[in-house]
Amino acid sequence: MTVEQTKKIVDVVGVSDESIANAVTNAVTRASQTLRGLEWFEVNDIRGRIEGGKPLFQVTVRIGFQIENQNL
Repeated sequence: MTVEQTKKIVDVVGVSDESIANAVTNAVTRASQTLRGLEWFEVNDIRGRIEGGKPLFQVTVRIGFQIENQNL
């Protein structure tokens, strides 16, 4: 039996004024609202800026998911 799977990868930027972890959660949660079959993620970049004396956290999250098979 042959198993055929095709994966796709997208990069999403998450933002939070609370923490890096919340920025990651925001990115994954938002992606899950429009993409199906999310399987894994990795954080590729962490950065931030300062607004009004407070940090704003930004992360680039690479998310992998399975492309659905379409029986044509």
